[in-house]
Amino acid sequence: MRPIDEWRDAATFFSVHGWKIAAWTDFDETAEKPWLLLIHGFPTSSWDWTAVWPTLAETFNLAAIDMLGFGLSEKPRRIKYRIFDQADLQEVLLEKLGVGEAHVLAHDYGDTVAQELLARHNEGALSFSLKSVCFLNGGLFPEQHRARPIQKIGLSPLGGALGFVLSRNSLRKGFDEIFGPETKASDTEIDGHWSLLSESGGEKIFHKLLHYIPERRMHRDRWVGGLSSAMIPLKLIDGGADPVSGAHLYDYYRENVPNPDASLLANIGHYPQTEDPTDVARLFLEFHQKIGTID
Repeated sequence: MRPIDEWRDAATFFSVHGWKIAAWTDFDETAEKPWLLLIHGFPTSSWDWTAVWPTLAETFNLAAIDMLGFGLSEKPRRIKYRIFDQADLQEVLLEKLGVGEAHVLAHDYGDTVAQELLARHNEGALSFSLKSVCFLNGGLFPEQHRARPIQKIGLSPLGGALGFVLSRNSLRKGFDEIFGPETKASDTEIDGHWSLLSESGGEKIFHKLLHYIPERRMHRDRWVGGLSSAMIPLKLIDGGADPVSGAHLYDYYRENVPNPDASLLANIGHYPQTEDPTDVARLFLEFHQKIGTID
């Protein structure tokens, strides 16, 4: 992964409704590359993408933000964090870049944001043309999501107390439980993730960000329905060793999505893009070769 200090220095910022949002882009105005929007997961940030970023940048123009409440973006304490608002930010980013069409690669929380973009696209209500979506591990189907104990606590009346007990060590413990047996995050990665999570007191809003879990249940028909009625290519790349959304999600996806295109990385956990960036990039590019995005 890219050194965290370099990633911080590469950030640019824009304002939405008065909130500061961190963004990263990598594009060549002289090359006719397709645009790829990368949407990160919970509780991390767009730094997750740096392990695959250089490979993808050879073929795509790239754009990513830290969503509101995550990473280097602003982390207001007195708002409700909603998937609909996070999807709005993706539209604002592409509008600011003047991008009229884009593909999406999403992970975890970002999967749900991508599902909302897909629902808008299906309705003809999206501000850009969505060309394809590739999902990594995440709660695409709320009935298949296996919440971790810390998430259950965060959604309980005791959730606010998590901000006082979360630490770098608890992050390490949580990540070890959801990563593959041979692909645990390095100490440097844990340090980077913790620095971004705790930036501007982010641990104090950890429980607020978890509202996406009941949101998934509340809007299941819209977001799962978007998968069934999609008129664009979809792809799942799933780390099978993930206890949250691993092999059981892969099987369920293949059973419930029409003409499913899904790949299983059996020994990889919840963060395939950092645990096995080579295979994730390979499978992603093979998908785009198959659908004709690239040669």
